[in-house]
Amino acid sequence: MPHFDARSLLRHGLTTAVFCCAIALALTVSGQGAWDVQLAYSLGIGLVSWLVIDLGRVLLAPGTGWPHGWRGGVLIAAGIATGYVLGSVIGNAYSGSTQHLPHQHGAMSALVITIAAGAGISFFFYSQSQARHLQAHMAQAQRDAAEARLKLLEAQLEPHMLFNTLANLRVLVATDPPRAQAMLDHLIAYLRATLSASRATTHPLADEFERLRDYLELMAVRMGPRLAYQLDLPEGLRGVDVPPLLLQPLVENAIRHGLEPQVQGGRITVRASTRPGPTGTLLVLEVHDTGAGLATAPPASDAPGSHFGLAQVRERLATLYGTTATLDLIAASAGGTSATVTFSLKSVTP
Repeated sequence: MPHFDARSLLRHGLTTAVFCCAIALALTVSGQGAWDVQLAYSLGIGLVSWLVIDLGRVLLAPGTGWPHGWRGGVLIAAGIATGYVLGSVIGNAYSGSTQHLPHQHGAMSALVITIAAGAGISFFFYSQSQARHLQAHMAQAQRDAAEARLKLLEAQLEPHMLFNTLANLRVLVATDPPRAQAMLDHLIAYLRATLSASRATTHPLADEFERLRDYLELMAVRMGPRLAYQLDLPEGLRGVDVPPLLLQPLVENAIRHGLEPQVQGGRITVRASTRPGPTGTLLVLEVHDTGAGLATAPPASDAPGSHFGLAQVRERLATLYGTTATLDLIAASAGGTSATVTFSLKSVTP
């Protein structure tokens, strides 16, 4: 069924009526006849032509704006011819004339004005339609590119986590085989849950926290009592959609640069909350550690992945939420570091 855009049709009709009034005024000023008579002819010819062309393009080219090739030219010619004939009849009926002429200089002059005006305004509407069609295609292409980029970033994050875990496992195999076995069991369970999960762009925040719990249990095998953690997720935020693996790189960063450099280790707290924002409710996700802190943390190593997590989180936030999302690293006053992710929510369950 053809797509009928009533607003576009009405907009074209009003534009045509204004254009017809301008033509009638120009003809009156040039001495072609009374204003009301010229307006009757102009509106009759213009509005009939508009109806034929606009309704015809909806039937011939649904969803694309205008018919291509010879069909577009035939449609405009048919609209102008129909408008000239029927509009002249309307003008004659109003003026009481039997000459079938829109103005005193004759049919040829009237026909030239009709063709020029009809072709000009049709080209104007065609240009607008093509511009809107091109903008829609560009917007769709940008959405497709953003989605493809997001998938690429997600595909890079999981091997990154696996690389870090296997590197840790390699050390434990040589130094503590029983703990290495326990870590391998946790890794298998974690990968099974990860591989069975959907590759959707987002998933519930509850799933993100469950993945974090699995990962922290995995790290706890290696670090033992040096790692403590707390996950704080309010019940009302469990169903909020977030990108998969959004928080895990921040937790990895806290362990690598915060807790591991300290002999005593430390504690990681992950919490979700909301706060009012300038354009609506904001979701706030915090990863706080009691580690070495920004000022005393050792320089990042040159090992693969040492700068990976934070950069990927920022890129994924920018891809999904644009400039409305932020990632801030703040040195905590009592020691340690807080990484805070903030982005807008359309609605949040209280």
